[in-house]
Amino acid sequence: MEYLPAALQNLVECFARLPGIGGKSAQRLAFHVLTLPEEEAAAFADAILKAKQTVTSCPICRNLTDGGPCAICTNPKRDPAIICVVADPRDVIAMERMREYNGTYHVLHGVLSPMHHVGPDDLQIKSLIDRVAAGGISEVIMATNPDTEGEATAMYISRLLRPFDVKVTRLAYGIPVGSHLEYADEATLLRALEGRREM
Repeated sequence: MEYLPAALQNLVECFARLPGIGGKSAQRLAFHVLTLPEEEAAAFADAILKAKQTVTSCPICRNLTDGGPCAICTNPKRDPAIICVVADPRDVIAMERMREYNGTYHVLHGVLSPMHHVGPDDLQIKSLIDRVAAGGISEVIMATNPDTEGEATAMYISRLLRPFDVKVTRLAYGIPVGSHLEYADEATLLRALEGRREM
Protein backbone atom coordinates (compact mmCIF):
# COMPACT_ATOMS: atom_id res chain seq x y z
CA MET A 1 0.00 0.00 0.00
CA GLU A 2 1.90 2.98 -1.32
CA TYR A 3 -0.31 5.51 0.48
CA LEU A 4 0.80 4.38 3.98
CA PRO A 5 3.97 5.75 5.56
CA ALA A 6 6.79 3.17 5.43
CA ALA A 7 6.93 2.73 9.23
CA LEU A 8 3.17 2.13 9.44
CA GLN A 9 3.26 -0.29 6.50
CA ASN A 10 6.06 -2.18 8.25
CA LEU A 11 3.96 -2.37 11.45
CA VAL A 12 0.96 -3.69 9.49
CA GLU A 13 3.16 -6.35 7.88
CA CYS A 14 4.55 -7.38 11.30
CA PHE A 15 1.03 -7.85 12.70
CA ALA A 16 -0.04 -9.73 9.54
CA ARG A 17 2.70 -12.31 10.19
CA LEU A 18 1.03 -13.31 13.47
CA PRO A 19 -1.09 -16.50 13.33
CA GLY A 20 -4.77 -15.85 12.74
CA ILE A 21 -4.28 -12.19 11.82
CA GLY A 22 -5.35 -11.22 8.31
CA GLY A 23 -4.63 -8.01 6.42
CA LYS A 24 -7.61 -6.02 7.77
CA SER A 25 -7.01 -7.11 11.37
CA ALA A 26 -3.34 -6.22 10.99
CA GLN A 27 -4.31 -2.74 9.79
CA ARG A 28 -6.73 -2.27 12.71
CA LEU A 29 -4.06 -3.31 15.22
CA ALA A 30 -1.42 -1.07 13.64
CA PHE A 31 -3.74 1.94 13.63
CA HIS A 32 -4.69 1.19 17.26
CA VAL A 33 -1.03 1.14 18.28
CA LEU A 34 -0.62 4.58 16.69
CA THR A 35 -3.40 5.95 18.95
CA LEU A 36 -1.75 4.68 22.13
CA PRO A 37 -0.05 7.21 24.39
CA GLU A 38 3.75 7.10 24.13
CA GLU A 39 4.10 5.36 27.54
CA GLU A 40 1.59 2.61 26.65
CA ALA A 41 3.23 1.96 23.29
CA ALA A 42 6.64 1.75 25.00
CA ALA A 43 5.23 -0.60 27.68
CA PHE A 44 3.71 -2.79 24.93
CA ALA A 45 7.01 -3.00 23.05
CA ASP A 46 8.89 -3.60 26.31
CA ALA A 47 6.50 -6.44 27.27
CA ILE A 48 7.23 -8.19 23.96
CA LEU A 49 11.00 -7.82 24.36
CA LYS A 50 10.96 -8.87 28.04
CA ALA A 51 8.87 -11.99 27.30
CA LYS A 52 11.22 -12.91 24.45
CA GLN A 53 14.30 -12.45 26.65
CA THR A 54 13.11 -14.08 29.89
CA VAL A 55 10.66 -16.87 29.02
CA THR A 56 12.48 -20.21 28.73
CA SER A 57 11.68 -23.92 28.91
CA CYS A 58 11.41 -25.71 32.25
CA PRO A 59 14.38 -28.10 32.54
CA ILE A 60 12.03 -30.86 33.76
CA CYS A 61 8.79 -30.69 31.77
CA ARG A 62 9.75 -28.25 28.96
CA ASN A 63 6.77 -26.00 29.74
CA LEU A 64 7.31 -22.26 29.62
CA THR A 65 8.84 -20.61 32.70
CA ASP A 66 10.73 -17.49 33.63
CA GLY A 67 13.79 -19.42 34.77
CA GLY A 68 14.43 -22.71 36.57
CA PRO A 69 11.77 -25.39 37.10
CA CYS A 70 8.20 -24.21 36.47
CA ALA A 71 5.50 -23.67 39.12
CA ILE A 72 3.83 -27.00 38.32
CA CYS A 73 7.03 -29.08 38.65
CA THR A 74 7.92 -27.42 41.97
CA ASN A 75 4.41 -27.70 43.46
CA PRO A 76 4.52 -30.27 46.31
CA LYS A 77 0.77 -30.95 45.87
CA ARG A 78 1.39 -32.38 42.38
CA ASP A 79 1.90 -36.12 41.85
CA PRO A 80 5.29 -36.44 40.10
CA ALA A 81 4.56 -40.11 39.26
CA ILE A 82 1.98 -39.11 36.62
CA ILE A 83 3.05 -37.27 33.45
CA CYS A 84 0.56 -35.82 30.97
CA VAL A 85 2.23 -35.45 27.56
CA VAL A 86 0.99 -32.51 25.50
CA ALA A 87 2.12 -31.02 22.20
CA ASP A 88 2.15 -27.34 23.13
CA PRO A 89 2.32 -25.08 26.23
CA ARG A 90 -1.22 -23.86 25.38
CA ASP A 91 -2.43 -27.42 25.99
CA VAL A 92 -1.14 -27.22 29.58
CA ILE A 93 -3.36 -24.16 30.08
CA ALA A 94 -6.33 -26.05 28.61
CA MET A 95 -5.78 -29.02 30.96
CA GLU A 96 -5.31 -26.75 33.98
CA ARG A 97 -8.63 -24.98 33.33
CA MET A 98 -10.59 -28.04 34.46
CA ARG A 99 -8.80 -28.03 37.88
CA GLU A 100 -9.01 -31.82 38.21
CA TYR A 101 -5.60 -33.05 37.05
CA ASN A 102 -2.94 -33.06 39.79
CA GLY A 103 0.00 -34.73 38.03
CA THR A 104 2.82 -33.12 36.06
CA TYR A 105 3.29 -32.44 32.35
CA HIS A 106 5.73 -32.94 29.53
CA VAL A 107 5.53 -30.51 26.59
CA LEU A 108 6.75 -31.89 23.26
CA HIS A 109 6.71 -28.52 21.45
CA GLY A 110 5.06 -30.01 18.39
CA VAL A 111 3.99 -33.33 16.91
CA LEU A 112 5.51 -35.68 14.37
CA SER A 113 4.76 -34.37 10.90
CA PRO A 114 6.69 -35.82 7.96
CA MET A 115 4.95 -33.36 5.60
CA HIS A 116 6.41 -30.44 7.57
CA HIS A 117 9.76 -32.19 8.12
CA VAL A 118 9.20 -32.58 11.89
CA GLY A 119 10.79 -35.78 13.17
CA PRO A 120 11.44 -37.24 16.64
CA ASP A 121 14.69 -35.28 17.03
CA ASP A 122 12.80 -32.00 16.54
CA LEU A 123 10.56 -32.68 19.56
CA GLN A 124 11.15 -33.10 23.30
CA ILE A 125 10.74 -36.89 23.12
CA LYS A 126 14.21 -37.88 24.35
CA SER A 127 13.83 -35.77 27.49
CA LEU A 128 10.50 -37.55 28.19
CA ILE A 129 12.11 -40.97 27.78
CA ASP A 130 14.94 -39.86 30.10
CA ARG A 131 12.37 -38.79 32.75
CA VAL A 132 10.62 -42.15 32.59
CA ALA A 133 13.92 -44.09 32.55
CA ALA A 134 15.02 -42.31 35.73
CA GLY A 135 12.20 -44.13 37.56
CA GLY A 136 9.37 -43.10 39.84
CA ILE A 137 6.81 -42.73 37.03
CA SER A 138 3.66 -44.87 37.26
CA GLU A 139 1.60 -43.47 34.36
CA VAL A 140 2.12 -41.47 31.19
CA ILE A 141 -1.06 -39.93 29.77
CA MET A 142 -0.85 -39.19 26.05
CA ALA A 143 -2.84 -35.97 25.55
CA THR A 144 -1.83 -35.00 22.04
CA ASN A 145 -4.60 -33.77 19.75
CA PRO A 146 -6.88 -36.47 18.29
CA ASP A 147 -5.83 -35.78 14.70
CA THR A 148 -3.56 -37.82 12.42
CA GLU A 149 -0.31 -36.23 13.59
CA GLY A 150 -1.30 -36.29 17.27
CA GLU A 151 -2.27 -39.98 17.01
CA ALA A 152 0.98 -40.86 15.22
CA THR A 153 2.99 -39.04 17.89
CA ALA A 154 1.11 -40.80 20.71
CA MET A 155 1.62 -44.23 19.11
CA TYR A 156 5.34 -43.55 18.49
CA ILE A 157 5.95 -42.50 22.11
CA SER A 158 3.91 -45.38 23.52
CA ARG A 159 6.14 -47.82 21.60
CA LEU A 160 9.26 -46.15 23.03
CA LEU A 161 7.84 -46.48 26.56
CA ARG A 162 7.05 -50.22 26.30
CA PRO A 163 10.39 -51.38 27.80
CA PHE A 164 9.67 -49.41 30.99
CA ASP A 165 7.37 -50.54 33.78
CA VAL A 166 4.92 -47.70 33.22
CA LYS A 167 1.24 -47.56 32.33
CA VAL A 168 0.63 -45.59 29.11
CA THR A 169 -2.88 -44.21 28.61
CA ARG A 170 -4.56 -42.06 25.97
CA LEU A 171 -7.24 -39.41 26.50
CA ALA A 172 -10.64 -40.79 25.58
CA TYR A 173 -12.44 -39.36 22.59
CA GLY A 174 -14.62 -36.91 24.43
CA ILE A 175 -12.67 -34.44 22.31
CA PRO A 176 -13.83 -34.40 18.68
CA VAL A 177 -11.40 -35.84 16.15
CA GLY A 178 -9.58 -33.11 14.26
CA SER A 179 -10.01 -30.49 17.00
CA HIS A 180 -7.41 -29.05 19.39
CA LEU A 181 -7.17 -29.18 23.19
CA GLU A 182 -6.97 -25.42 23.60
CA TYR A 183 -10.51 -25.07 22.16
CA ALA A 184 -12.15 -27.80 24.28
CA ASP A 185 -14.32 -26.84 27.24
CA GLU A 186 -13.64 -28.05 30.79
CA ALA A 187 -16.45 -30.66 30.84
CA THR A 188 -15.25 -32.26 27.60
CA LEU A 189 -11.65 -32.33 28.86
CA LEU A 190 -12.75 -33.87 32.16
CA ARG A 191 -14.70 -36.64 30.37
CA ALA A 192 -11.71 -37.30 28.13
CA LEU A 193 -9.34 -37.49 31.11
CA GLU A 194 -11.66 -39.81 33.07
CA GLY A 195 -12.18 -42.08 30.05
CA ARG A 196 -8.51 -42.44 29.10
CA ARG A 197 -7.41 -45.93 28.04
CA GLU A 198 -4.20 -47.91 28.06
CA MET A 199 -2.28 -47.97 24.78
